[in-house]
Amino acid sequence: MKQLRQIYGIAVRECGIICHNHIYWLCMVVFPLLVMFFFTAMLYEGKPLKMPVGVVDLDNSSTTRSIIRRLDAFQTSHVVARYPSVAEARKAIQENQIYAFLYIPEGTTDDLMASRQPKMSFYYTQTSLVAGSLLFSDLKTISTLASAAVGQATLLAKGFTDEQAQTFLQPIKVDLHPLNNPTTDYNVYLSTMLVPGLMMLFMFLITPYSIGTELKFGRSKQWMEMADNKAWVALIGKFTPHALVFLILTMTYAYYVYGILGFPHPGGTLRIIMLTLLQVFSSLGFGIFMFGLLPSLRMSMSTCSLWAVLSFSMVGSAFPAMAMDGALQSLAWLFPLRHYFMIYQTCIFNDYPLADAWSHIAVLVAFALLPILVAPKIRNAMLNYVYIP
Repeated sequence: MKQLRQIYGIAVRECGIICHNHIYWLCMVVFPLLVMFFFTAMLYEGKPLKMPVGVVDLDNSSTTRSIIRRLDAFQTSHVVARYPSVAEARKAIQENQIYAFLYIPEGTTDDLMASRQPKMSFYYTQTSLVAGSLLFSDLKTISTLASAAVGQATLLAKGFTDEQAQTFLQPIKVDLHPLNNPTTDYNVYLSTMLVPGLMMLFMFLITPYSIGTELKFGRSKQWMEMADNKAWVALIGKFTPHALVFLILTMTYAYYVYGILGFPHPGGTLRIIMLTLLQVFSSLGFGIFMFGLLPSLRMSMSTCSLWAVLSFSMVGSAFPAMAMDGALQSLAWLFPLRHYFMIYQTCIFNDYPLADAWSHIAVLVAFALLPILVAPKIRNAMLNYVYIP
């Protein structure tokens, strides 16, 4: 009971510190909420729509104009300009006026009708990977459709039935089934990694800041005295308010994206709550551990920020971790965001059993327990170290 009263007293003291320091408000409430709504609003459409495309149509026939109209009707492409030459269209790409252009040489229609296999070229920039990939798909599709339409008309003129013509043009019919994210929604793909990653960044930073300022402002001995110099009592009392605030914040994010925006979550609510708890406690544990390892306000915050930024590369959402170098694959296990993303992907997004992600769950629990290793060192720092600006 005495230790519970001590924890309660330290927690009340910490609430007072939080209320009177605007840095806590910014890093624990304002910035996380801005991040949450900024990314989900920016990607609200799911993927880029009506991206600017140019056309170089030197044939200028009814057939090629029909091809251009079909290209403009695609969801992700919008024909904004026609150019008299490839050189001018290329210049427009270099000036970022368009992302791609379709080149139709003179005589294309005549060659199509005579079955002389004309060439239509399309050029696209991969400076923006998403824009380039999506427009490549549109341009390839419209080229295939154009040749198929002419081929179908030719076969029908020769007396083939519609079914025979379709079988000739497409001997093997492809039946595609994109799983879980069939609309290729980039909001589902990116926001579920970026927003939790940035929230973990704020948790990483505010944790060593909270401990380091005890030294900086000469409150460290008072903090330890309130806990009878027991480091674990002091740490539990200090970070209980932090954990509650971040839990409310992460639960709000989960309700917003899964309940309001309707992100797919076949794994269910209980797994989301479990992952939220692991996210918060592993992040706080990692921040405490870093301060215990490097009991300096500047060094611990710098290391935490570096670790958080590297997490976005090591998480494996954009570039799969399994395709990385062997040393980097091993290093990826040291980043909490990597394990958060793997549990989300395995158990919430794909609804696989928790047993399939047991190793990642165990690692996040280990991150949450890391302060046990450095608690004596933190106690020693609070009682004996002198803050040097």
